[in-house]
Amino acid sequence: MARDPDTIQREIEQARDALASTLDQLGTKANPKKLVTEAKAGAASTLNSPKVKYPLIGVGALILLLLIRKLFR
Repeated sequence: MARDPDTIQREIEQARDALASTLDQLGTKANPKKLVTEAKAGAASTLNSPKVKYPLIGVGALILLLLIRKLFR
């Protein structure tokens, strides 16, 4: 059974609109500036976590003490 050309045209237009919408969404998700901003925010929140922040401070203090010790020997 043959389909009506107007129905086929409407289906093509709907498919085209859906594809355009999908491409817009992908473009928004893959925006490099957005990805960098999200990565910076994630790194900042990780470094501000007490489980990471205090051990890093301790390691930094230990390295500083070792450098001072080496300089004055």
